[in-house]
Amino acid sequence: MIELKSIYKSFDGREVLHDINAQFESGKTNLIIGQSGSGKTVLMKNIVGLLEPDKGEVLYHGRNFIQMSRREKKRLRQEMGMIFQGAALFDSMSVLENVMFPLEMFSADTYRDRVRRAKFCLDRVNLLDAIDKNPGELSGGMQKRVAIARAIALNPQYLFCDEPNSGLDPKTSLVIDELIHDITVEYNMTSIINTHDMNSVLGIGESIIFICEGRKEWMGTKDDIFDATNEQLNKFIFASDLLRKVKEEHEHERKQPRQ
Repeated sequence: MIELKSIYKSFDGREVLHDINAQFESGKTNLIIGQSGSGKTVLMKNIVGLLEPDKGEVLYHGRNFIQMSRREKKRLRQEMGMIFQGAALFDSMSVLENVMFPLEMFSADTYRDRVRRAKFCLDRVNLLDAIDKNPGELSGGMQKRVAIARAIALNPQYLFCDEPNSGLDPKTSLVIDELIHDITVEYNMTSIINTHDMNSVLGIGESIIFICEGRKEWMGTKDDIFDATNEQLNKFIFASDLLRKVKEEHEHERKQPRQ
């Protein structure tokens, strides 16, 4: 579990995060949602240590990340897996070499064991037949699956995903969502996903926090979304005609007498 306690962050006197408190549970897909500029990316950077909050605590299973020594932070980062918005694969490396990269950096295993682990991870995302290809030969969805395989290569306790469905079509996005969810449950990881994809919210949003103008406005699950009374959340979630119709149907069904 990751816990945030009263996180504040400002840049040049402008407050970007204000008193953020949240818990992200293990074995669940925890989503951070909000419109562009709401502060969700800055929040994730504070969680993983790319930025340091002005005030507050970031606790990893009770361990305060901010107060750790450099050696302790390095050790903790080895327990983290990251999936970047653009996959961030190395074009000069094969798929297998990309997945092996964190193993080469941090693992003391033999070369044979590193290859075996990389192949296991690629098999887990159904890409074992692409090990000799370069990223440029793969579709966007396949590249994201390679990124997932690389992220889990070190068997991390924590998985961070920044807009993992960016640039993908709806069908491929669904595959990526289900894969992240299944891996989260399988390895009992604490997964945190930044997204504005409403399909992801309604599909795998087991725990959701909504950020608006640097403040946590709402927290709940995908099942709570339609009953939420927060005005800012409703403006964000139901901006599209389709989702408004879904909400209207949901409310209509609730009002119908039970047989």
